[in-house]
Amino acid sequence: MQLDGKRVVITGASRGIGESMAHAFAAAGARVALVARSKDAIERLAEELGGSAYYADLSDPAQVSGLIERIETDGGQVDVLVNNAGLESSAGLCDAPDDELRRVIEVNLVAPAELCRQAIPRMLGRGGGHIVNVSSCASAVVFPGLVSYSASKAGLSHFTAGLRVDLRGLPIDTTLVELGPIPTDMLAKAKNYVPTDRSFRRYYRTHLTVDVPRETVARKVVEAVQKNRKHVRVPKRNAPFAMMVEIPRRTSEILLTGVPHQAK
Repeated sequence: MQLDGKRVVITGASRGIGESMAHAFAAAGARVALVARSKDAIERLAEELGGSAYYADLSDPAQVSGLIERIETDGGQVDVLVNNAGLESSAGLCDAPDDELRRVIEVNLVAPAELCRQAIPRMLGRGGGHIVNVSSCASAVVFPGLVSYSASKAGLSHFTAGLRVDLRGLPIDTTLVELGPIPTDMLAKAKNYVPTDRSFRRYYRTHLTVDVPRETVARKVVEAVQKNRKHVRVPKRNAPFAMMVEIPRRTSEILLTGVPHQAK
């Protein structure tokens, strides 16, 4: 997809990877629509990039409802949807706050799925679009203290694979982004829980993972949209874990070649 003049919605855009993606998409000529619960931060960033800002707490279904319609009514059609917003949860399952499990699942899985459901009919009506779902290598491996987070990201990765199947033959492309440790505030919080921190340290010592700058992630995501790539896996040394989980999905897609993927 040529991004010049296209409108790109990025959730969780106020900081971290989302902020870097906002800069990268804007630099590629896109008009950015930024969604976050940090109202002042996204308004400043939107002004800097010549985009638009939309306050929304994605853990609240009422605020997710109708969000794509609100964005399009305000500033025009959505050509690319980047579901980047995420919540970390680093604690024992029973030690976390009472509502944390629900909030993590809502933000990391339910909200992206719902925004896809809202955006897809509109994209189809205009002849095409692109959806990017930002997941994690934690969808394939589980560290102590990350049970809620890992489960939500595993759901998002599988949802994206299912979406790819449902959209087969239709003019909407998907990109699944599966990330290892990216130095952000979220990663710093995850390391506050000792068992999680020790697990990360072991992976670092054995060179099974390495930190990757968020700007690198942003550049690769923009390239994936431009070149219609189905996957972005960063760092590359983590890719085999995600690729092994992907084998049954891809096998099923091949076996179902020729089977109608949409009802007539």
